Amino acid sequence: MSLGKNIFINNGYRNCEIRMQMEEIMKKIVFTLALVAAMCVCSTALISAAEEERFHFRFRTVNFPGDTFTQLLGINDFDRIAGYHGAAVNQGFVLTLPSNFTSENFPGSAQTQVIGINNRGYTDGFYIDAAGINHGFLDINGTFTTVDFPGTTLNQLLGLNNFEQAAGYFADAAGIDHPYIFDNKGGVFSVLTIPVAVGGAQATGINDEGAISGFYIDGAGKNHGFLISKGEFRTLDFPGATLTQAFGLNNHDEVVGQYVDASGLTHGFIFEDGEYTSVDDPEGIGTTTINGINDRGQIVGFYVAAGGNTDGFVGSK
Repeated sequence: MSLGKNIFINNGYRNCEIRMQMEEIMKKIVFTLALVAAMCVCSTALISAAEEERFHFRFRTVNFPGDTFTQLLGINDFDRIAGYHGAAVNQGFVLTLPSNFTSENFPGSAQTQVIGINNRGYTDGFYIDAAGINHGFLDINGTFTTVDFPGTTLNQLLGLNNFEQAAGYFADAAGIDHPYIFDNKGGVFSVLTIPVAVGGAQATGINDEGAISGFYIDGAGKNHGFLISKGEFRTLDFPGATLTQAFGLNNHDEVVGQYVDASGLTHGFIFEDGEYTSVDDPEGIGTTTINGINDRGQIVGFYVAAGGNTDGFVGSK
């Protein structure tokens, strides 16, 4: 595996320089190889007064059989969903709707979370080994591969596109998270450097156009979502929120995640074309997280039910 090149993102003075260079060129280039100058946008768009009219979802609760803890984390365009169950011991699965669960765990692991899934059914995520170390992994057609940034002991892969490029992060010796993109075709890591991310950052998703979602922590300790698309770095802050985290995106640059309101309640959100929409599963108002979205606009995530169980959900238009 190669370290590749560093991608430097500077949003000081509201200008961005995104140096996107990769050693391996794919059939479809997802990063520009030259210097891209772009304006850095802080997304302060107001919530549309008709926001509730923009998305109408039919929600379906999903629970792994016999368990009280289920999280759905990624969804492709063919009704296949990545997730895991078990609060104390995480066990991964792929769900084919409506109800066909297939267990997926990294061989020999103590715990596994399956997080990203592409349209070929390839997955990524992370596993914990017997020594308690976190490793990223890819499952390409049933072949598992560990993905760890060299010299590090905590890695997680959180999103996967159709070109086998995975979004993730590693933690350094000080416990600060550093986002990266891993290109499985060339075995190349490309690290994203975001100067305002004093407290660290994670890349959580990458689409087929090379757009990247994630979140970072600023010098005051506040979480902000972000979207890198078409040479532009955009900070995502749900209006009035005390915390915003972006967890995934689709090929239409629709971004999903969670935010915490002034009362400390957690809500899912969708960001599209400069507008935010707050989305709660009706059974989990104030405890909803959206973790994935496909190109059909279906969303997946989880909420904490009234009885304390964590339930997965699928939202379809």
